[in-house]
Amino acid sequence: MILKRTFDLFFSILGVLMLAPLLLFIGFWILFDSHGPIFFRQERVGRFGKNFRIFKFRTMCLDAEAKGRQITVGKDPRITRSGKFLRHYKLDELPQLINVVLGEMSLVGPRPEVPRYVVLYPPDVREQVLSVPPGITDYASIEYKDENAILGRAVDPDRAYIEEVMPVKLCYYQRYVAERSLWVDFKLIIKTLKAII
Repeated sequence: MILKRTFDLFFSILGVLMLAPLLLFIGFWILFDSHGPIFFRQERVGRFGKNFRIFKFRTMCLDAEAKGRQITVGKDPRITRSGKFLRHYKLDELPQLINVVLGEMSLVGPRPEVPRYVVLYPPDVREQVLSVPPGITDYASIEYKDENAILGRAVDPDRAYIEEVMPVKLCYYQRYVAERSLWVDFKLIIKTLKAII
């Protein structure tokens, strides 16, 4: 665990320093593109069930959660012009490097979920998935491509997420917990970069 934390801290700080010009550019773009803050903060469930507030670049209009669901479905009208680009290239996730530096997240691990969905995890699965720090990327982020398609065609996207999407994601999360190592983390980071490019 100490090695993983050292790995995370080194590469997250390095990432923030190297990406600083890009992060500043994105921040100004968001400010000029729509009214509201640069960052979107949302409560997520971390390791051992401890809640924290995740950092993301804001990709939706102000008070988006008050105007709709906690999940994004298809061509969501709440998404801003800059947000569409940032989401497509996963650039909205970059501020989570801050969460990694703070020790709330890891570079690689199961994606952190909102509390209302975590309570629906089967107890044994919840215990396993929450036994490790949540991550910016993981197997599901790279290999699971059907989420948007399933939610986009669903009559009830919330139900589709709970019944169709979440079980698949949980299988990927369990796979990561079972196979985790620094070498696996390194390979998943490389795969994530390739997927983005």
